[in-house]
Amino acid sequence: TVTDEKGHVIAWSSAGSLGFNGPKKATPFAASKVVNALAEKLKKTGPFDVQVFVSGIGGGRDSSIRSLMNQGFNLSSIKDITPIPHNGPRPRKVRRV
Repeated sequence: TVTDEKGHVIAWSSAGSLGFNGPKKATPFAASKVVNALAEKLKKTGPFDVQVFVSGIGGGRDSSIRSLMNQGFNLSSIKDITPIPHNGPRPRKVRRV
């Protein structure tokens, strides 16, 4: 999702909207296709100076940032906003065989 400084949505795209389904949505190829679709929408109206906020882990993080740079956007900052639990749920019991 691309938003302005106030948080209003300018453009959005997802792997599911591009026809990927199931586990194929979590691939780096799908992430780069999503960024290419967003870039086509943004080249018409545009901001070209972009701040990137990445949330979550997965193979698509690096490929999506690389695709943004290859599309000609100026990345002013890249921030990781993945939520990290302070304590989290209790772990599973240890398996004894």
